[in-house]
Amino acid sequence: MTTFVLVHGASHGSWCWDKVVPLLEAQGHSAIAVDLPGNTYGEFDIPHSEVTLGTYAQHVCEVLDELDEPVVLVGHSLGGLTITQTAEYRPDKVKTLVYLTAVLIGPGESFIPAESRDPESMRKALNREGRSTLSDDLSTVIYDAASVRDLFFNDCSDDDFTWARSMLAPQPASPCIDLMQTTEENFGRVPRVYIECLKDQAIPPEFQKLMYTKLPCQRVMTLDTGHSSFLSAPEDLVAHLVSV
Repeated sequence: MTTFVLVHGASHGSWCWDKVVPLLEAQGHSAIAVDLPGNTYGEFDIPHSEVTLGTYAQHVCEVLDELDEPVVLVGHSLGGLTITQTAEYRPDKVKTLVYLTAVLIGPGESFIPAESRDPESMRKALNREGRSTLSDDLSTVIYDAASVRDLFFNDCSDDDFTWARSMLAPQPASPCIDLMQTTEENFGRVPRVYIECLKDQAIPPEFQKLMYTKLPCQRVMTLDTGHSSFLSAPEDLVAHLVSV
């Protein structure tokens, strides 16, 4: 039996894994879907201005510290940042890192490059062609409701899209710009796997390939899906996860 800890991406919550968890459990595995601080309505009493990448990683560390055995730590999209930093802090608690069409960067890098950190450049970097806006205090990213179908749910059913859109929450901005702090001694010794999604319009396939080529993974698997395979193809996703 393997324990999978599932970490969501930007504006999502543990709800996005609702189809995946029972499928993993049906095969005898344990699955824990994490809610990150500041990403779910009413779940954490913490303002977005105080949420950092370190906040995310420390929260996942607390989850891992409650478990007896190393886990398969899965990060989707922006959740790739969280699992990378978590592996640096708790390398002995992670059996394998799985990046599901996720951000994979090295030490000293950030999702939003350093040259984009003045307020105007941040707004342009996070705007994504009108698909999101940045709050006046630079603490929160809000995705445009009219754009999220193409961005996140382009191959999902109408019912799944309607439900998922209703669950999206504003995204703390700081984790997008915080520098990754990892070492070869810790993060570098944890095996990692990448699951690329070929129809993704949020993190395009060419960008996924660029990341896992620059920071190679032991294995690359492929899904012919959009950004949210946990909704559009959960069985195929679970087959990949249990093969890790």
